[in-house]
Amino acid sequence: MLVNLVDGCAQAKNVVPGSAMWTLDGDRTVQTTVVDVTAVKGREAVDVVTDRMTFTAGPDLLLLTPDGWKRAADVAGATVAWTYAKKLCRERLTIWPGYEFGYFVGATCADGTVGKNYVSLVVNEEAFAARYAAALTACTGLSARLEAVTRPSGYLKRDLPGFRVRVVSSYLSDALRHYVGEDAHHMRQHFPRVVLRDIDTFEGFLDGYVEGDGCPIKGWNGRMITSANVPFLAEIAPIIGARFTPRAKAKGASQLCVSDRWADRGTFTPEHHPLDPPESSWIKVQEVRPRPALGTKPFTFYSYRLEPHPTFLLNGHLARESCVVLGRGER
Repeated sequence: MLVNLVDGCAQAKNVVPGSAMWTLDGDRTVQTTVVDVTAVKGREAVDVVTDRMTFTAGPDLLLLTPDGWKRAADVAGATVAWTYAKKLCRERLTIWPGYEFGYFVGATCADGTVGKNYVSLVVNEEAFAARYAAALTACTGLSARLEAVTRPSGYLKRDLPGFRVRVVSSYLSDALRHYVGEDAHHMRQHFPRVVLRDIDTFEGFLDGYVEGDGCPIKGWNGRMITSANVPFLAEIAPIIGARFTPRAKAKGASQLCVSDRWADRGTFTPEHHPLDPPESSWIKVQEVRPRPALGTKPFTFYSYRLEPHPTFLLNGHLARESCVVLGRGER
């Protein structure tokens, strides 16, 4: 049985007072400290089978469900709180709102790629890549630099020189996916309402997005956004007080005009959305199997008293101060 210590996974028997453990506070991972450890013997345990794994615990171990805390013996068919244990030790960024944050999100939505643990932008214009790198560093603190690359041109049928900005951070990629509805594909992404925090952030978003998927309009004080993602443009239109009529799919991408004086229309309403990605989710318990001790050796259960949070993570599953099973024959 593994519990998630800040220094790494450990067997339940190896946890001592003073050990720092991971836990969840809402949807954020935080640390808590072991104040006391006690051990008791017992002959009844349960195997809890979730969507992620199977673990053995005492039947009275408390697991968090949407309906509150329930005994491990009673959670079959329920969902329980869980976090991806392999991400517990990753670097958690401090993300700052403002113009640079909006620009970074907008440019990523237009031309960027959000991978499993990285974010990148590959464009032809060096100045665009430089502005993107500067904005990324300003709002996350991550070091970002330009790299000269070549990229294929379907129109010219040859490779063209370009510039790439790429940073490795699963925390940042998780945040960006969360902003756009968990699917960062350009045709399926949602409008990231996190950029509505204030007008400066939204202005940055418009500038970044237009630089990737837009252009100035000749003879008019405004810019044109072009995208085949109609729901995305439809969410932007009322924010800038613009009318939007999507084109039929057969006629190509739709367009949205952004007036340089859109802010004077008074249609912008600030919204507050978290900048940090949620680090917890719910997973289903497929079954709970009784596991009696066979032979003469009982199970040993360990109970932890914790401060300031009375909860801890058991292989990523959120549990409350209670007994967890270590194994057979511990004395």
